[in-house]
Amino acid sequence: MTKLSIWGGATGRTLRVHWMCHELALDYEPVLIGSRTGATTTREFRALNPKEKIPVLVDDEFVLTESAAIITYLGDTYGQDSGLVPTPSTKDRARYDEWLSFVQMELDAHTLYVIRKHRDLVDLYGDAPAAIEAAIKGFNKQIAVAEIALLDTDYLVGNQFTAADIMLTSVLLWAKSYQFDLTTRLSEYSHLHSSRRAYKSAAKLNFSISAGA
Repeated sequence: MTKLSIWGGATGRTLRVHWMCHELALDYEPVLIGSRTGATTTREFRALNPKEKIPVLVDDEFVLTESAAIITYLGDTYGQDSGLVPTPSTKDRARYDEWLSFVQMELDAHTLYVIRKHRDLVDLYGDAPAAIEAAIKGFNKQIAVAEIALLDTDYLVGNQFTAADIMLTSVLLWAKSYQFDLTTRLSEYSHLHSSRRAYKSAAKLNFSISAGA
């Protein structure tokens, strides 16, 4: 019996965990529920995550939320020899943690998600054109930091693909869907990693449902 399950689909954040599972060739059950469809407010789901957010990982009786935490746990637990997550207590691991924090806060929560809240979800969060304008400027400023780091390499950490590249690629694809004008280097980087077989199979699964309003 499959003991791993991933709850959630249709968003860039859920894509990250499905992608990680596919990179690791894990046997898991995808429970493809969308955000704001009512599925995250059921008693069953709230028992897993009272925050009413996706994605959620269930590994036997262990439940974990937040995409960055989930992909790191999966790498540490099921991919010790994969190189997808650097070994704990190393400088590469510290750099990996730095990039995950940067992507999660500066490129996701503080910028792209602000745009989603006040444009896509305006009925819930209200119209805030100044916040959207600031978020666009903030994303363009911060993504330039990532571009500098990628001038002479295709990888954020060390000399191989890691889950940090999953995180960054996911936000670059999100930005592209929001019509951001990505530089040639960032477009090349996102195209390289979204051409991976694991990405393609995970994306096909993840986006097979609607995200909801």
